[in-house]
Amino acid sequence: MRSPWTAMWALCACFFMIMLDSTIVTVAIPTMLTDLHANLNEVVWVNSVYLLANTVPLLITGRLGDRFGPKRVLIAGLVAFTAASTWSGFSTTAGELIAARTLQGLGAALMTPQTLSFITRLFPPEKRGVPISVWGAVAGVATLAGPVFGGLLVENVGWQWIFLINIPIGVVSLVIAAVALPNWQPRRTLRFDPAGTLLCAAGLLFLVFGVQNGQHYHWGAVAGPVTIVHILVVGVVLLAAFVYRQVTVRAREPLVPNELFRNPTFTYANLAHAALGFAMTGMFLPLVLYLQTVLGLTALASSVLALPMAVTAALASGISGAVWHRIGARNLIIAGFATLAAAVGMLVYQAAPDTDPATLIPGLAVAGLGIGFVFSPLTTVATSGMPPSLAGAASGVYNTARQVGGVLGSAATGLVLQLGVAFAVPDAARQYAERLPVRYREEFVQRITEAANTPSQFDTSRPPVPSDLDPDTAEIVRRIVTEVFHNGFTVAAKASLMLPIAVLLLGIVAATGIRTQVRDRVP
Repeated sequence: MRSPWTAMWALCACFFMIMLDSTIVTVAIPTMLTDLHANLNEVVWVNSVYLLANTVPLLITGRLGDRFGPKRVLIAGLVAFTAASTWSGFSTTAGELIAARTLQGLGAALMTPQTLSFITRLFPPEKRGVPISVWGAVAGVATLAGPVFGGLLVENVGWQWIFLINIPIGVVSLVIAAVALPNWQPRRTLRFDPAGTLLCAAGLLFLVFGVQNGQHYHWGAVAGPVTIVHILVVGVVLLAAFVYRQVTVRAREPLVPNELFRNPTFTYANLAHAALGFAMTGMFLPLVLYLQTVLGLTALASSVLALPMAVTAALASGISGAVWHRIGARNLIIAGFATLAAAVGMLVYQAAPDTDPATLIPGLAVAGLGIGFVFSPLTTVATSGMPPSLAGAASGVYNTARQVGGVLGSAATGLVLQLGVAFAVPDAARQYAERLPVRYREEFVQRITEAANTPSQFDTSRPPVPSDLDPDTAEIVRRIVTEVFHNGFTVAAKASLMLPIAVLLLGIVAATGIRTQVRDRVP
């Protein structure tokens, strides 16, 4: 039998591509806003719909691996993912790109649970520490490297290549998976729960749609008498019904077997994983837009700033895999959450319209350390002792937790950012209007307020100014408008970054429930 590490590297190649695409779009948002003639809400959905499509089916795709064999399901996902990447790269409208990203997310959903499921089958429990550390390092580095690769591609060949680059990677990964992965077949036939699947999918869809589009519909009617509040309530009710069905279903096997949660550590690890997914996804949107919109960095320059975070995350993942036996997984996870929260807080403190971008590097590097210290030990404690028969289900649940956190992080942070811009920019306009002659103040504030709710909020090269100004006065007004947008957007970005900090504190609370003994000490 070939070494399990041969198959392990094939899994890492697949997982790296999946995680890379969860953040690679973020750095291209300002460019896509212009090229696709889209608004912020539409482009945020380009990222959110990928996370949503990658999240909703994870429970069922995890069980599909248990039913048809993880290799078959992973290869099917690779084919769908690569085809959708091609479609995404050739999209010409925001709607078409959203549809392509949906298919891409579905392909990723087929692959994701199989990667962790394979590890539990390839390695016995006492030898899973190192491969899980590698798996965690791949997840952390790929997520943080997304903006770096995205910036390089956007700057040099265009935003379309953040998707087209997946074609050669997907083809090579497909060949490696076909050759290197063992073709395990299930020993028994599973009876799926289609009603539970529909409840879960519909509940998540309604909930995230409501959070994401609340500001877009002004928290009012969406279609006829249906409002955003109605959609949110329906989403919560459907998810509650899903949980009830998972506990009570008897005729068919539930998507989430009750055996998984008999160990409280698995429950708390999933809550902590959701908090990490929320924070990692949520912090990128306001940070990247602040760097490019306010500080004026190019896509490439802003992505390079994320490079120290990727490097320190990789280093911390390797270190954590070696030392968690000595100091305890729970202690390391809590320290990682606290470090990440402190790093984001440092970035919030430093953010200003005239901040030197280089001064943000230490905070970003510290954030990478926090992420790296959480990923590996958290995955280890969540999967330790998991029987092979539940490997697919456990992997599906664990990855769903992170993805649900990521979806809500993207939607909620985008919502806070939109709300912040809608309030902070007009507020700054009212303050700066005092510098103008009285007859221009009302029109100035009105134009700024209108622009704050449109894609032009990102185009300070053509600021809205009264049309009847003489050239000298118009130039002064343009400078004032730029200052207004920069100050208002900075306030909005800082406010939206407070949300990931709050969720990281909740992650610390969840991590305190993890119960693992400090054993297998390395002499």
